[in-house]
Amino acid sequence: MSFENSFSAARAFALVFFLALSGFLGTSGPASALTAAATVRDGNAIQLGNVTYRLDGVDAPELDQVCIDDHADPWTCGIEARDQLAKLIGKRSVRCDDVGPEKSFGKRHRAICTAEGDKTSLNEQLVKLGYAIAREPIKTNVKSAAADAKSASAGIWKGCFVAPQEFRAGKKDGALLGAACRADRDKEIRTALFPEDLNMPPSCSIKGKLAVRARVTGNIGIYHLRGCPSYPATTKPDRWFCSEDDAQAAGFRKAYNCRRPK
Repeated sequence: MSFENSFSAARAFALVFFLALSGFLGTSGPASALTAAATVRDGNAIQLGNVTYRLDGVDAPELDQVCIDDHADPWTCGIEARDQLAKLIGKRSVRCDDVGPEKSFGKRHRAICTAEGDKTSLNEQLVKLGYAIAREPIKTNVKSAAADAKSASAGIWKGCFVAPQEFRAGKKDGALLGAACRADRDKEIRTALFPEDLNMPPSCSIKGKLAVRARVTGNIGIYHLRGCPSYPATTKPDRWFCSEDDAQAAGFRKAYNCRRPK
């Protein structure tokens, strides 16, 4: 074989290899869309198979978060947000269009999710019902729904609450949101929104404690499992989690003295 023919053959092989590699790389990442039966993890997280998505552009109260209603009574708005999302889905399958990784929540991805037969995404519906707020910068797909919910005092907007991200960070001096917030009752409201003894949501027994020392590992707190030596000593947790995945997604690391319960 001549030099020219050898060079041509090598160049052709390299081109075929490059195209094959490009195709492989293009399909090796997360699927652009997934349709399956859904498990609602909380008001802002849906699990399809072994993939957990966060609803893109919105933020819902955490399961252990407390809000105040229009009668100034505390209520478990995070559990209600989860239940409202589950109600929107019913027994239908859900399609989630992956729009990229969620850097603040572990390995989870952001997605626009739609229940079978619906034309409006679950993201938009939950915001319009007032059980999730639009995340800054506000995206077009939820902008009008967010404005409608606020003006109608729908869902959590009828009372008083702090943004979920403020609650997660334990920022007790964050802005108060909602139609029932009163400047002359600021201290009492904040005490209700951040109770000293935070109630454990059903089946969510993992204790989380905000800790400065956790920042060394890039976390905001430490979580403790049942059976860990540190579990009974953690008497006033700042957060409650239903799974280790949820705790890690929220930026908490496992206590070093913890071992998985047998």
